Amino acid sequence: MFSCGQSHRTYQAKILFKPCYHQASGERSPYQQENNMKFTYLGHAAGYLETASERFLFDPFLTGNPKASIRADRIDPTYILVTHGHSDHVGDSVAISKRTGAPIITTFELSQWLEAQKAKVESLNHGGSQDFSFGRITITIAFHSSSVTEEGGRPLYLGEPAGIVLETEGRTIYHAGDTALFSDMRLIGDETPIDLALLPIGDRFTMGPKQAKKAVEFLRPKHVVPIHHGTFPALTGDPHEFVKLAKGTGAEIHVLQPGESMSFT
Repeated sequence: MFSCGQSHRTYQAKILFKPCYHQASGERSPYQQENNMKFTYLGHAAGYLETASERFLFDPFLTGNPKASIRADRIDPTYILVTHGHSDHVGDSVAISKRTGAPIITTFELSQWLEAQKAKVESLNHGGSQDFSFGRITITIAFHSSSVTEEGGRPLYLGEPAGIVLETEGRTIYHAGDTALFSDMRLIGDETPIDLALLPIGDRFTMGPKQAKKAVEFLRPKHVVPIHHGTFPALTGDPHEFVKLAKGTGAEIHVLQPGESMSFT
């Protein structure tokens, strides 16, 4: 057993994704009183953020993910955030959106493609922000690509890849998506102080540990969780090397195994 908001590794998905409530009042706690948030790493680039009022699911590649810590039909988000169109990021977005009614917030072209599959969507584009009942979403640039492979091996362009800045309940979370290092990360950090940054470190298709360390210097976040590593043999970036490199940046690095959580205030 574990207490609400406690860092832990879980083996029972039903417990992990059950919101925390006061037994007497039915109101969510301790988030309401202590303003804690809990982030759970689901494997690859997928993550689940629980706040006092919402549940945000990032890049839900679960089905077919050898490192996934939960099945797609066992998770219940209120919002789904998708950075780009590659299948290892879109993942189960449509199925989860249809089942739960959670809208998928993403870039314009990708949202059109997802909407054509009967998913509920909210579209933004690079540099744009939108206020929601929970706070604010901003779409940033990312240097990568974004497509799906159609029958016959043809790539279908799905717009430019993105990073996502989520501002909610007084905290800011930045999911970089898949990206190379770019100097404008400094501006992202300047715009809004970042409490939690989710940064790819797997190398080959994204930043490796050395570049991700420089990204931490640019962004200046309080907490960092390395993502997009170790899922497949090609993703050789070592999170422990990243920890060593990032020592002295001022950020607290959390190397989470799929299914593990960290809380932050």
